[in-house]
Amino acid sequence: MSRRAEPTLLTDEVYSAIYEAIMSGDLPAGSRLKVRDLAAQVGTSVLPVREAIRRLEEAGLAERSPHKGAVVKGLTLEELVHVYDVRRVLEVEAARAGAERITPEDCDRMAADYDAMRVALAEGRVAASLDLDESLLTILYQASGNPVLVELIRTLWNRSRAYKLVGQDYSVADDAVWKYQLDLIAAARKNDADAAAAVNDASLVDATSRIKGLLAAQPPAAP
Repeated sequence: MSRRAEPTLLTDEVYSAIYEAIMSGDLPAGSRLKVRDLAAQVGTSVLPVREAIRRLEEAGLAERSPHKGAVVKGLTLEELVHVYDVRRVLEVEAARAGAERITPEDCDRMAADYDAMRVALAEGRVAASLDLDESLLTILYQASGNPVLVELIRTLWNRSRAYKLVGQDYSVADDAVWKYQLDLIAAARKNDADAAAAVNDASLVDATSRIKGLLAAQPPAAP
């Protein structure tokens, strides 16, 4: 291995560690990304940490804050609306295209992810339940045969994760919340493209409304 490759590998490892902490909620929105503290935690120098934070900023997962330096990107109602509006544009069409082509075997995989997601929620494993929900959707979207579309949606999911975690107090027993996934699987089994698109549209509109309410109810962040 060349010496030039070693810093890149370290940066990749640091980026992955911070990324997973953000996705799991261990580093919630507004958390400071202290370079020296992170370097000590992962056992490396400060240079790979600085580069990893730069990548996180480029990915929209971190931002610069006055007097704080780099922080995990905060939550704003304006960004929520923008991100979910773009998700609606892409994911409604991804559901439509995927439902037209998906196989019965892939529908079974979607159903298995749904069952595992409900178990994870019941056990309080919120991040795992979100991963499974995204896995369920990925199966449908990949059936569209458009990998660029799936890649763009995944990028938006990363931007959405903090907002989804805000909604982690959704009631597990609230069938209205989880009926969308069941309806989506049912539409996929029938290869009903219009129904799948309608379910996704309604689901994203509902999610936006509920998360907006939760954000609005939160106390303002300390300066």
